[in-house]
Order: sequence, then C-alpha cells, then structure tokens
Amino acid sequence: MKLVILESYVMHPGDLDWSGLRALVDDTDEYVRTAYEEIAPRIGDAQLAVVNKCRIDEGVLARCPGLQWVGIIATGTDNLDLEACRRHGVKVANVPAYSTYSVAQMAFSLLLAVCQCPERQDRAVRDGYWQLQVPPGYGILPQVELYGKTFGVVGYGNIGRQAARIARAMGMKVLACTRTRRPADAAGGVEFVELPDLLAASDVVSLHCPATPATRGMMDAAALARMKPGAILLNTARGALVDEAAVAAALASGQLGWYAADAFAVEPLPMDSPLRTAPHTLFTPHVAWATGGALQRLMEITAQNLATFLQGHGQNIVNP
Repeated sequence: MKLVILESYVMHPGDLDWSGLRALVDDTDEYVRTAYEEIAPRIGDAQLAVVNKCRIDEGVLARCPGLQWVGIIATGTDNLDLEACRRHGVKVANVPAYSTYSVAQMAFSLLLAVCQCPERQDRAVRDGYWQLQVPPGYGILPQVELYGKTFGVVGYGNIGRQAARIARAMGMKVLACTRTRRPADAAGGVEFVELPDLLAASDVVSLHCPATPATRGMMDAAALARMKPGAILLNTARGALVDEAAVAAALASGQLGWYAADAFAVEPLPMDSPLRTAPHTLFTPHVAWATGGALQRLMEITAQNLATFLQGHGQNIVNP
C-alpha cells in the first residue's frame, strides 16, 4: 500500500515526527504546503492519506479512486466532506483530545495577558521604566483580578471542561452552555445555563465548541449586545463561530472590552481584516494545539489510527 502525507503548512521543520507512520507503510511520500489544486495529483493512486488543513471533497475523491483511508492530524473535521468520503467508501479517522490541555492553557495565556499585560510590562522595564513611570504609549491598562469573576464556557467537551477546571482553580464562578451534558458534569461545580443567560452574566466568555451549522456566526452583533459591557471574549476554538466585523464594531463602541483569539474565519488573518485595526485585541496564529506534548500525542494517536485500520478495523473513525 502507499501512504501520502499532505500538509498545507508546517510549524517548524521537525515539529511533526512521521517515523511512526513510515514504520507502518514503506511506500510513503510527504509534501509540505499543499494547495487545494495539488491534493488530488499528489494522492494519485495511493490507498492511504494523512492530511492537515487540506480539503478532501467530491472533486478530490473522484480523481483518487484508490483511496481507502484518510487520517486527519487534527480533531476537527471542518476540512473534509464526510458524506462524500462515505459515498466513496473512504474511512476518515481523527485525533480526539490530543490538544485538550494545550488549548485550555492558551485560553488562559490570552486571558492573563489581557488582564495583566506582562509582555508590555516587560518592554517597559527593559526600556528603563518602573511602575507608575511607564508612559501611556506602552498601552498598559489597569490590572484585572480574576478571582470572583464569572467565566462562561460555550461548549463543554474536553477542552471546555479543562478550561472550567482552571477557572475554578483561580476562584472564578463558572457557567457553561452545552448541547449535551454528561451525568458526571453535575459534580463539577459548574452551573449550566442557556447561552443568553451565560452572555449576560459572564465577565469572560470562552468559546470551546465546534463549527457546525448551528454554531457558525453564533457570536454576532445580537449576541455581543447581550454580553456585559466591557466583557472579554476568548476564541481558541474556530474562527467561524464569530462574526468578526461585529466583534470589531463592538470593540470600537466599548461594548466588548477585549477580543483575544487563536482562530480566525480566514487564515492567515487577512491584512484588511477589521480585527487588525480594532482596539483591545490580542492574537496568536492558530498555534494553541502545537505544544511539544500535544504534538507527541497527535503523532502517536495518528499512527495508532493507521495501524488499527491496516489490521482490519480502525479506531477514531468519524464516518462509519
């Protein structure tokens, strides 16, 4: 069998260790920065493909009749047409929960940076300033204590639950809005509410749900208007959850206090995005998933997914 590894980008050379996959399939080709029009030609007659941010849809599948299995090196399946894969008999396996701790950690990295500005404080110290001597140009705002504040979690899967644990450890009250609840959630010290109530009561709203037809654009002008004036919105989930023009407008009016995000509707973030000129924003380039620990789990589970498929059954299949 032949395996093709396709990436649309790479963090740094060597970040992703493909040796576990190569040990399973001798005939392996790897491509970095694969554009959509290159996907089908590169897969060619291969039976197996591992993809990252590469769209697999009817157009690709029709040109790759030998394809039997696609491994996504991610949890989300936004970039694949699962129904088209099912029609063509292609099994798709994802990697659940590999980045749970890293993404929840990034949500709080962004939040703490908003609340205490350590990077700006560091620049001021290095430039010779101290405490109240720091000029306004550094953009250092009054520090915010999170203890006693309300943290709203939208989406209560693995990452949402971990974010809630961190918030509670910091002395915050936690509200959660979720489509499904597990019996075990009742013991977590979290209050479950509907989205409008969560938005109205939360000092910080953190998004942790997938992008689905029901959630795309959920944080629109109407939702932002329901939030506490000056509240902080965190998005380490999917850019499609947010109406970015509405967020920029809410920041400009002061209705929204801060927007800190690691995910955007279009990536890389376009130079003409209204978010770039909006006040009180903090951005990272969709890297919350890319800690060393998360990448190691990602590669290990991807190799397990392929090994179990080659053994005749398969694990983490999302389109059975």
